[in-house]
Amino acid sequence: MTGKILVLAIVFSALLAGAGLYYLQVYGYYEDVTDPEIRLTRLGGEAEPILIEDFEGIDATSSPIRFRACFTAQSSLATLTETYEIYEGAEPLVAPGWFSCFDADGIATELRDGAVAFLGEKNIEYGVDRVVAVFPDGRGFAWHQLNGCGQKAYDGTPVGETCPARE
Repeated sequence: MTGKILVLAIVFSALLAGAGLYYLQVYGYYEDVTDPEIRLTRLGGEAEPILIEDFEGIDATSSPIRFRACFTAQSSLATLTETYEIYEGAEPLVAPGWFSCFDADGIATELRDGAVAFLGEKNIEYGVDRVVAVFPDGRGFAWHQLNGCGQKAYDGTPVGETCPARE
């Protein structure tokens, strides 16, 4: 009888721990972004805010790449393309299922079919760039993505002299 109680206690503890871990990964650390500002980097210049509306965003302090945002850009895609730096190699990261406005697969498909990805801000945190994608119809999405220095820093290889010093 004691063995059955012990096994039940272990199974129950494992289920509670698994449920807690799932909750923390999917819901626990995320917060709504209350500052609806999207910035793009000018060609050869600094990042500056663009006009947007219908902003929804989430972020978490537990990881530098958990930022996701959805919005509508007020400038045309042609104007943005002429003014701001295009981001090569943009790969949207999957958002939690409950943040329904951000569909990484749909964004990736649109990037192949006419949407444009811009550099929002370089090294918003060490090794992490903010990427902003804008569709021809004005819908926009933003996320954080590891840049070359970030990929090296987080996989443990030496970052080299081309990367900025860590603060």
